[in-house]
Amino acid sequence: MTGFSDAQWFRKGLRDAVGAPVLFIMCTMCGIGGLVREIGYPVWAGTLSTLLVWAGPAQVLLFAAIASGASLPATAFAVLLSSSRFLPMTVSILPLVQNGRMRTRGSVAAAHLVSMTTWVEGLRRLPAVPIEGRFHYFIGYSLVVIGAATAMTHAGYYLYALMPPFLVVGFLFLTPLFFSAAMIVGAREAADWTALTIGFLATPVLAPLLPNGFDFLIVGIAGGSLAYFGQRALRRRRPSQ
Repeated sequence: MTGFSDAQWFRKGLRDAVGAPVLFIMCTMCGIGGLVREIGYPVWAGTLSTLLVWAGPAQVLLFAAIASGASLPATAFAVLLSSSRFLPMTVSILPLVQNGRMRTRGSVAAAHLVSMTTWVEGLRRLPAVPIEGRFHYFIGYSLVVIGAATAMTHAGYYLYALMPPFLVVGFLFLTPLFFSAAMIVGAREAADWTALTIGFLATPVLAPLLPNGFDFLIVGIAGGSLAYFGQRALRRRRPSQ
């Protein structure tokens, strides 16, 4: 596969995106479409929010704040806090995506396409892709994910009338469950397991005590840093033992 052209890597990304990850994100976005209909907003508002906001939790905050009559500055700030976790995610995956020929506009396009799904799957898949093909592979993969998510947000708006409300709410929880399973399957080193364990145990305890919107970010940075520096300390000790 090292002799693939850019177009071939792009098409491979398109093909590889068709599977369980995109099905889970479609279920989540079906719930977002139902939420948009529930608060009485037009279908285009929900569809556009997936293209522009591109984050399920932020969309829930956005439409819940609108429904409650919150001010626009407060709503924007809440969405900002909810989406702050994407900064370390984007910083961690862009070096993998870059192929040495990527310009600024390519970096911006790739950064916008970073979501929980593309981040988790990108970290798992990109190391096996030759450097020269990673950008086009990631773009192809991500376009299928965001395209399916956008289409399902639109469809969910109309499907909501046919489904019981508890099913719509249940759809919103499928994607976080998939992320957890994907990270567990992708864990390779002791640091991975340590970070996951800290996250699972600390989040329920610390989340109510931390500022809303910063809870996952703080727990994630703290848990990941402890695992990273703990592994580095163990590696330093081993040669001397």
